[in-house]
Amino acid sequence: MSVLVLHRFPLGPFPYDRWLADHDGGVVMIAARDRIEQGGEAVPEGFLGYRHLEVLDSFDDDDLVTRRALDLALEHGVTHVVAHHEADLLRAGLLREKLGLPGPRRDDALPFRDKVLMKHRAVGAGIEVAPHTVPATAADVRAFAEIHGLPLVFKARDGFGSVGLRVVHTREQLAEHVGREFPDGAAPRDDVLLEAYVPGRMCHVDGLVAGGRTVLSCPSQYQYELASFRTDRGARVDLMLDPADPVSARVVELTDTLLRALGAPADTAFHAEVFHTPDDRLVLCEIACRPAGGRVRDVLKAAYDLHPVEYAARAETGLALPAVQDLPAGERLRPRRMAGQVLIMKRAGEVRAVPEPPSERHVEFYAVFAEPGEHLGQAAISSDFLAAAVLTGPTRAVCEERLRALGERFEREIVVV
Repeated sequence: MSVLVLHRFPLGPFPYDRWLADHDGGVVMIAARDRIEQGGEAVPEGFLGYRHLEVLDSFDDDDLVTRRALDLALEHGVTHVVAHHEADLLRAGLLREKLGLPGPRRDDALPFRDKVLMKHRAVGAGIEVAPHTVPATAADVRAFAEIHGLPLVFKARDGFGSVGLRVVHTREQLAEHVGREFPDGAAPRDDVLLEAYVPGRMCHVDGLVAGGRTVLSCPSQYQYELASFRTDRGARVDLMLDPADPVSARVVELTDTLLRALGAPADTAFHAEVFHTPDDRLVLCEIACRPAGGRVRDVLKAAYDLHPVEYAARAETGLALPAVQDLPAGERLRPRRMAGQVLIMKRAGEVRAVPEPPSERHVEFYAVFAEPGEHLGQAAISSDFLAAAVLTGPTRAVCEERLRALGERFEREIVVV
């Protein structure tokens, strides 16, 4: 009755040993040393509260991770495989296939990882997506640019965390990017997705499916451009949409349609991103079948009084969900309060000063991920934060006011030279 967890995050925020303590056989975890150390944690000695804890240097060696996972699963009688990092979803599906375990197989997860397949199924369900192509050569890129103009968006076909994302705004930027990524004489590619730029604010819907029923759907909206994480030095605010906002119901309905079209697993978390354009259209960006990353999970915890990763893991392994078990049929959990996050991205330079911790009671989470004297590099992914805080409020307007006030203080007090 053991549970195998593939974990490429720091350990502290994810106590799977406690979350899944109901399983008599305990939890077997394979963790990544590089992610533990990047989170500022010491690599543990011993198993902590786990039946077995094995720390690999990284998850970069696919064969090693898969081999150790299979060996440990057989050794410890594993009955479920849990993986909540985007890069491990297909591997987890393959392990379930090989071991004959319940849960989504590789092909079940593929529509959530292959953005081309995802968009194809979305269009079949009547959902608008950006014009896009998979360019094999530089000529393909130029032909697409002639039709759709600039800006253009390049992203990895199976990317996550904005890794590999590039928005080009000028002909010069396009020529430089094409020359680097599609050099003359290179073999044709099929791993890049090229999209026309979609203007507007990005909404995201985060939730949980348990027993084939969507029990939580939380619509929010980034108040900044997600792709600007490498250059944005200001406070980035993201908060829940007001339930009375018509866009809120529309993005939830679109996400419901998308989950059906992609064949979402019966027990899963999800994170969907949808553009709301200036002319009031909703255009799909993408969706993932795992809990939200960054600090969105802390926003959900503050709003709903439950940890989305814990509930996803319990749903996937057949354990009870206390906050959901008495929920009437057809209803979803409602937020107890409004919540949002304010973020400052890492940037290259020496950290000279960081903010004083906020003392307000409505601050649910606060962290600074650097200290004075530390030398930082540029943000590599969209969750490379220098400072982050999660705040609550009785209404969306109050919550936003509080977030922006703290963001202004962050901007004043953080000094990176």
